[in-house]
Amino acid sequence: MALAMESVPAAHGGVVLGIVPLATVAAATIVAHERPSLGFWLVSLAGAAIVVGFVLSHGEAGTISAGDLFLIGTVVAGGFGYALSGRLSQSMPGWEVISWQVAAFLPVALIATVVLWPSGLAGVPWQGWAGLGYVSLVSQYGAFFVFNAAMAMGGVARVGQLMLLQPFVIVALAAPVNGEPIRLVTLVFAAAVVATVLIGQHMRVTRG
Repeated sequence: MALAMESVPAAHGGVVLGIVPLATVAAATIVAHERPSLGFWLVSLAGAAIVVGFVLSHGEAGTISAGDLFLIGTVVAGGFGYALSGRLSQSMPGWEVISWQVAAFLPVALIATVVLWPSGLAGVPWQGWAGLGYVSLVSQYGAFFVFNAAMAMGGVARVGQLMLLQPFVIVALAAPVNGEPIRLVTLVFAAAVVATVLIGQHMRVTRG
C-alpha cells in the first residue's frame, strides 16, 4: 500500500487502544520478568483482535499514512512504559513512580512547549483549557497513582489486559457527553471483550 501523508483517521488511532494491551503483555515478559501462559496469550490476542475489529468498523483503513508509523511507535513506547512502571511500582509507591517520570521529562516538555508555542492562544475557549487540565492532571498523572499500584499488586500483564475495555468506556461516555448513540453492534463487541478479559484473568501468569 502507498504511504499517504494525510492525517490519520480516528479508527486508526483507536487501533492503538487495541494493541497497546498486547504490547504491554509482551513488554512484561521482557522487563517485568512475567511469564504468561499460552492460554493467556491466546485470550489476549483474541481480545486485541476484537477491539481492532471494532475500531476499524468505525472508519476507513484504506491506506497507510505517516501517522500510522507514529502509532506503531506509540504502541512500543506505551507497552514498555507500562511494564517498566509496573516493575518500579513493586519497589516504590505508584505515585512516586509517575511523579519521577513527570520530573524527568519536564525539561523536554518545557523545551517542546517553547518551540511549538502556537499563536492565537487568546481565542482558545475555557472548555479547551479545562479539557487540557483534566487530561494532564487526572488522566496522565493522578490515574497512574491507582494504575501503578494495581500493576504492582496484580501484575503488569493481568492489569494491562484491562485496557482492552477502554474503547468501550469511551463510547459509553460519548453518549451522555456528546450525544452520540450507542449501537447494538457496539454492545456485542463490548460483551465479547469483557468475556476475553474475564477468561484471561483466570489464566496462569507467573512472576519471576
